[in-house]
Amino acid sequence: MKGNHLGELEELVLLTVGSLYNEAYGVAVMDEIRENAGRDMNISAIHAVLRRLEEKGLLKSHMGGSTNERGGRRKRLFTLTKAGKLALDQSISLRQSLYERIPNITYSFSI
Repeated sequence: MKGNHLGELEELVLLTVGSLYNEAYGVAVMDEIRENAGRDMNISAIHAVLRRLEEKGLLKSHMGGSTNERGGRRKRLFTLTKAGKLALDQSISLRQSLYERIPNITYSFSI
């Protein structure tokens, strides 16, 4: 990714973190992407994107409380920052603008 543009996976992770709100941690993000986008990703790839987005200031994180179900381990929870929400707004606006420029014609495709 160059400049302020989001890559497709970065956009997908940001959208997922935003939709999970206060429950966005690595495994939850991975499961949501699998369920909603049909993409199987390994947890290492998810963590790498989450860290990169946090370094860019698009996400922030904090450690949640420990739970018995995790053997007392704590989850790192992620939330969108104002900059992250703005980046998503700009990305979605660009996609919508480009989509609306497609001529309103009927495409005929042969199979």
